[in-house]
Amino acid sequence: MLIADVISPGTLTGTRQPTLAGDGVTLRPWRLADQPAVVEAYSDPGIQQWHCRSMTPDEAAAWLAAWPERWTTEARAGWAVTTGNDEVAGQISLRNLMLADGQAEVSYWVLPAFRGHRIAPRALAALTGWCFATLGLHRLEVRHSVRNPASCRVALRSGFTAEGVQRGAVLHADGWHDMHLHARLATDS
Repeated sequence: MLIADVISPGTLTGTRQPTLAGDGVTLRPWRLADQPAVVEAYSDPGIQQWHCRSMTPDEAAAWLAAWPERWTTEARAGWAVTTGNDEVAGQISLRNLMLADGQAEVSYWVLPAFRGHRIAPRALAALTGWCFATLGLHRLEVRHSVRNPASCRVALRSGFTAEGVQRGAVLHADGWHDMHLHARLATDS
């Protein structure tokens, strides 16, 4: 892939955020009606531990309302991960989206009722495929606390190579955490 093949900054601004289909999951733009699922997610101790926050209903509504602007400014993109009946099972997002550099960081969480059903790996596969084939990114990264083995398993099962440890990289409620860095390139098989 050449630099000319990477999507240019400003391209997403005039487009609608897509809905992406995966293996038994759908990634769709967030809706204000998803507020109860977001409040539920951020009240889960497991999600709070790694995402360092909880949300009131008003905060969840503001969080949901901010996603369209994040898309149009090309800073981030987030999707609700849903099952066949459009029930929110989790979230996946592109953080630190840098179109000119052809890279982004991925984050994800899964609601407790859906854990153990490979929701995160299936969502990550759908997003990865779209990022490389349609968006034209070259590199995707997953970073997670070294104390979060579930996220490590998701990254490894999804073909994200472990590249190393970033020492004291992220502040969590219980202090600074070392972070595992995983990456996948468009040229990886």
